[in-house]
Parts: sequence; structure tokens; C-alpha cells
Amino acid sequence: MAYQNTNLRLFAAFAAAILIFTGCSARMKKPVRVCPGKESIADSLSVLHLQLENAVQFKAAGSCLLRYYAADKKTEKVNFTVKLWVNPPAEIYVQGDVAFDPKGIVFGSNEGQFWLAIKLKEISSYWWGACAGQGSFEKLMINPRLVLEALGLIAMQDEQGWSLSKEGAFDVLTKQQAGVKTRKIYVNNCDYLVRKIEYFDVTGRKVAVAELDKYKEISENFFVPRSVKITSPAAERAGDCISVSFNLESAKPADFTQKLRNLIFNRLKPEGFRHIYKIVNGKIIEQPQ
Repeated sequence: MAYQNTNLRLFAAFAAAILIFTGCSARMKKPVRVCPGKESIADSLSVLHLQLENAVQFKAAGSCLLRYYAADKKTEKVNFTVKLWVNPPAEIYVQGDVAFDPKGIVFGSNEGQFWLAIKLKEISSYWWGACAGQGSFEKLMINPRLVLEALGLIAMQDEQGWSLSKEGAFDVLTKQQAGVKTRKIYVNNCDYLVRKIEYFDVTGRKVAVAELDKYKEISENFFVPRSVKITSPAAERAGDCISVSFNLESAKPADFTQKLRNLIFNRLKPEGFRHIYKIVNGKIIEQPQ
């Protein structure tokens, strides 16, 4: 039982922020300038849609420092380098060099599936699931959509359910479903790049926050944030304060060969792991070996 508790706690730490963050309380930097912004929801969404349309394949490298509370409430730290490959809009592959293993932590997703593999002595575990039907972010902090949106790749389907408001230097887009807000997107009204995304559960309670900063234009009209933060207010309320700092030291366009895509964007086989879990609608179910 002690192993399982530690296992799930570490899983929550990595999964809640598989890329990112600093601090248990997300605080967005206040821009110096204030601009008029957009006058309509259609204009605002169209600019965000262009960011996704202009997206190109890219790779990046960075460093990551994870802090989490162990069972005895002592702060534990894991410091490692990270490499990532992204093929918008749905394919991503991240690997972290932990304990002298360049693939000590691996996270990936494609249009159909996602997976997380951790090869540490105390955690030899593999999680995977289908992207569809996972439910809310409250149930699944490893939701691939959250990870991709934290990189600025936000898919806006249509205007239905969205409203536009102004908060100082930000245009704020709020999404509602059945009268309950599910997402708020804060867009800097000068450069019109997303600075913060808030996610809410079915009761309207905030369950995740992603902050994006230090954007770099890596191809024409496509910007990638080099500093990203993700926090979980729900975890903080439960006393499981998670802090992960991640900075992209390099980000540049790439042209992935089909051979490389087949290698990194197809689900890793769960071989050689002590525990294998399948995630179904946010529930973690251990699988037989």
C-alpha cells in the first residue's frame, strides 16, 4: 500500500504538469502595455485559430525541476533535462533524462492514444489510455489536450458557448457548457498571444491552470512559449502541492521523417515495467502482466 500511495503521488506530480511550472499558486505577470484588443468573439477566435494554422513541426530542449511533498511532508526534488518533439495538432513526444537514463520519463500522444512511462527504481510504471472519452481535466490531469494547449496549440471549434470580456491588458474568452464555465483563456491584447488558461470541473471549480510566457517566433507567425507553468488548485487543496519548473532553452522548426514519426508518435510498448495501468474515464486500472 505504501508503494502504491507513493506511486500515485509521483504519478500525479508528473502527470499534473508533464511540462512546466513554478510555484503552487499560479500568478500571471501583468503586462506593461494595454491595447484595444478585439471587439468581437469571432475576431478573437480567428486570431487564435491562425496560431494553430501557422503551427509547424518543432523540437525543443529544456530543463525541469520537480518539487513535490512526500508522505512525511518533506519536500522531494527531481531535476532533469527534457527533450520534446511536436507535430501539430495532436502528436507530441517528451522524454526526460532521469537517473542517468535519457528515457527515464517518456510521455507521448497521437490522435488516438496517450502514454506515460517512468523507469525509476521506485517507480517502474506505465500508464496509457485513449484520448477520447476521458472526461474532464478534474479526472485526468495528463489530458493530452492540456499539454498541447500549454504549448500554445489551442483548437477553437466554433463560437458556440464562448463569451468575450476585458480585464486590463487581457481579452478574456470564457467557455460555458450547460450554464457552467469550463475554460477561461487570457489573451494579451497587444501581441494577442495566450498568457493563461484556466480549466474548471462540472461544478465550476477551478482544477488546473496553465501559464505561458517568453514566446519565441520559430517560423512565420508561429510562436512557441519557452516558459510554461501548470498548477493544480485541486491538488493544492488536498495538500499535495506540486511545483515543476520547465524552461525551453531551444525551440526550432523541424521536418520529421516518416520513420521518426513512426518511432516516437506511436504508443510505446509496455515492456519491462513493474506496473502497467490503463486509464479509462479518469480511472486508473492496473493491468495484468
